[in-house]
Amino acid sequence: MPTISRITPCLWFDTQGEEAARFYTSVFPNSRITSMTHYPAVGQELHGRAAGSAMTVAFELDGQQFTALNGGPAFKFTEAVSMMVCCDNQDEVDHYWQRLGEGGEERECGWLKDRYGLFWQIVPRVLMDTLVEANPARVERVFAAMLKMRKMDVAELRRALAG
Repeated sequence: MPTISRITPCLWFDTQGEEAARFYTSVFPNSRITSMTHYPAVGQELHGRAAGSAMTVAFELDGQQFTALNGGPAFKFTEAVSMMVCCDNQDEVDHYWQRLGEGGEERECGWLKDRYGLFWQIVPRVLMDTLVEANPARVERVFAAMLKMRKMDVAELRRALAG
């Protein structure tokens, strides 16, 4: 039995939890599905799922544990919760932007909504490192550059950082 983290994000899907978990584990290195549970026959009138259909899928994305729950159509993802992917270089930004964006929707400032409705922030480390530094002029320049972007452009952010 896999070890369960003390805190594990649970992502509510209608019926696509297993499909989404398989997709996400194909995008990130060091990722895998660790276990699945299935709906029992008992309580079918309450949960509305066929006995034996996937109920939960436990999976890891680069070591971070998640659970996908096929809970039905009652709830949808919003921008209020997003997954942030910190990238070391433009190649990583491009990879995650392209793969997670397949069949989804691009947003501004490095945000996208994937085909399952989950929101992602694809963020270069240079942006995160700059925003926490104490030089207000550098922060202003980099932030202003970021506001003009959809997919993050590492070279442009570095130019803004240099002034």
